[in-house]
Amino acid sequence: MHHFSLSIQVWYRQNGRILPWRATKNPYKIWLSEIILQQTRVEQGKAYYIKILKRFPKVEMLAAADEQEVLKLWQGLGYYSRARNLHAAAKQVVNDFEGVFPCTFKDILSLKGVGDYTASAIASFAFDLPHAVLDGNVFRLLSRYFNDPTPIDTTIGKKTFKQYVDELLDVNDPATFNQAIMEMGALVCKPKNPDCENCVLNSSCLAYNEGNPLTLPVKAKKVKVTKKYFHYFIYPSEYLQLIKRDDQGIWKNMYEFPVIETTGAMGKNEINKQLQKNMKLMRLINCLRKSIF
Repeated sequence: MHHFSLSIQVWYRQNGRILPWRATKNPYKIWLSEIILQQTRVEQGKAYYIKILKRFPKVEMLAAADEQEVLKLWQGLGYYSRARNLHAAAKQVVNDFEGVFPCTFKDILSLKGVGDYTASAIASFAFDLPHAVLDGNVFRLLSRYFNDPTPIDTTIGKKTFKQYVDELLDVNDPATFNQAIMEMGALVCKPKNPDCENCVLNSSCLAYNEGNPLTLPVKAKKVKVTKKYFHYFIYPSEYLQLIKRDDQGIWKNMYEFPVIETTGAMGKNEINKQLQKNMKLMRLINCLRKSIF
């Protein structure tokens, strides 16, 4: 276990990427980076981190902002619930913790949009608390290192790999260990083209020596893809007509052109039939037509 921890930390100090959130112990900045990097590549997230931090250098400023401004700054990152959670959590820090970012794992976990992984990351990076991170990169690296086919998206899988990483954690320097194991997963133990030959763990990696790294990790569930078709009504005029979504979907409170959503492709006649059933949208379309013609 000591060999694993020492090896990845030495590798990380020599090869880790230089990123702005790694040069600080400020929990607000670390939290901001972690929320942005959920479902986002580092290269893309970096620009948003700099932009949002420049506009809201302190948590109080983010908490006091209008939600639409936060969503506007987030535009292009997707998964807009993250932006709403970011805004709500900033308000929690101000209202529940008097503007001081919480410093215990339990309190960090209580923030909106913060799960076990994010709480562990903030706790270790900002406060040097001994909490091991377990994200997609870590799952992949550990499943290969131990050649363990236990599905990572099951209760037993999450428990198994949590035990692995807790045993490996360097409690004397959890921040460096956590950064190192994630960086190894991101840069070396990659999903499709792992650099096993140059990996500092290859002498003790069971999948490399006894199995096939590309078969791991294993997932029990397949992601179900649902197709949606969006039929927008756009009329050229001096002003563009946008509407605000009021549903509970992922684009809640976002603005768009008048639209009809369907689960399958439809022709013009079918769309018109759907439009006839939506009186509110029909009235809006008629107003748009009158303003143009």
